[in-house]
Amino acid sequence: MSTQRYKITIEYMGAGFVGWQRQPDHMTIQQAIEEAIHGFCQQEVKVQVAGRTDAGVHARGQVAHFDLAPTKKPMQPFEIAKAINYHLQPHTISIIGIEAVDDEFHARFSAVNKLYRYRIINRQGTVALDKGLVWHIKKKLDAEKMHAAAQLLLGHHDFTTFRDSECQAQSPMKTLDRLDVMTRDYDHKGGQEIIIETEGKSFLHHQVRNMVGTLTLVGEGKWSAQDLKTALEAKDRTAGGPTAPADGLYMVRIDY
Repeated sequence: MSTQRYKITIEYMGAGFVGWQRQPDHMTIQQAIEEAIHGFCQQEVKVQVAGRTDAGVHARGQVAHFDLAPTKKPMQPFEIAKAINYHLQPHTISIIGIEAVDDEFHARFSAVNKLYRYRIINRQGTVALDKGLVWHIKKKLDAEKMHAAAQLLLGHHDFTTFRDSECQAQSPMKTLDRLDVMTRDYDHKGGQEIIIETEGKSFLHHQVRNMVGTLTLVGEGKWSAQDLKTALEAKDRTAGGPTAPADGLYMVRIDY
């Protein structure tokens, strides 16, 4: 029986899940989606993702694919997405796009670019509306200095300094195409939202969160841009800054 491959675009709130990848005795994004597919067509499928996210990390444009055998009643792609979303209730996961693709498409290996966004709320008052969706930092950050320092990380480098000790990538060499630090007003009392966006074909485990955590040291005035460059060149995780919380990280877009 031939199968049809489908590419899906997924939005989810990572809080309450232990990440993307299936794990015994813990609910994951992958498990929830696979169970939802089984719920409407009783097929056991494996959903392959473009980039596995950690516990607590969110997505606005995660991409995955799966192969589906013909259903008893022929279904259009939008009907499949609607059925999956119905069975995903009450999880904080939504299929926001679906399309039939050929068997050569692979969510991970066909990707040519990934965009991640990190959100920091910089103000004294605690965060109420975005609790669990941002990193709240009370100490004033200089976003302009953070942006200037971030440009030193662009290009092809050994990113061991920003690599988690449990990273399974074969090589620490990665190419960073963009790393921008931007600001916008968060409230009408002087609160700022600092947005850090980065793009590249692939990233190491915790690379984005470790880069963000290190950039906050520059923003606080504890580090200079040269300190960041020295840390990169050290090729040693202990030379870098802290790992930013998962709450503020979003997988935004994947290009093919």
